[in-house]
Amino acid sequence: MELKVLNTSGTETGEVVTLSDEIFGAEISEHAMYLDVKAILANKRQGTHKAKTRAEVRGGGKKPYRQKGTGNARQGSTRSPLMVGGGTIFGPQPRGYEQKVNKKVKQLARRSALSAKAQAGQILVVEDFKLGEIKTKPVADILKNLGLAEKKTLMLTSEYDMVIARSGRNIEVLNIMTAEKASTYDILDSQAIVFQKAALKKIEDTLG
Repeated sequence: MELKVLNTSGTETGEVVTLSDEIFGAEISEHAMYLDVKAILANKRQGTHKAKTRAEVRGGGKKPYRQKGTGNARQGSTRSPLMVGGGTIFGPQPRGYEQKVNKKVKQLARRSALSAKAQAGQILVVEDFKLGEIKTKPVADILKNLGLAEKKTLMLTSEYDMVIARSGRNIEVLNIMTAEKASTYDILDSQAIVFQKAALKKIEDTLG
């Protein structure tokens, strides 16, 4: 697949890049994408939820009333799960939600996601650019020139650029990261992917 390289004004530079069929034209594996995205979302969970059992709730040492003669059910503690203020039966306990996906499946998932975006025509390539200062407006103008001002966009750079990253972090629809760090979830969660030209080589080295 060939794509025309655009400049930051949104016009064609006359240069054409060829996307690797191995990465952008691969057979799409929906199951691999499902496994990887499920693991990514699960690994984001903290797992710090906690409810106290009757053994952990404070108080309840004294029998609330005598065993017989009151007409009530017998109770040995005010912290029984049956009482208001008592412990919780089978409540949530701290746990880890980590899921592991092997490297080959993760790479297959990322290739599948990129191929799906390429087939949908949601990949753009722009020439490499730098910003002179940390300022949001130049990045917002680039998105507007590319017709992506209202679309959730993933911008991939070849290496971390603090000026670009900090200039774009206040734009709600924009996510900027280096190409090798873009996960399957990041790719699928975007409506458009903007590659800096040098980032294509980076992702080919990562997934090729």
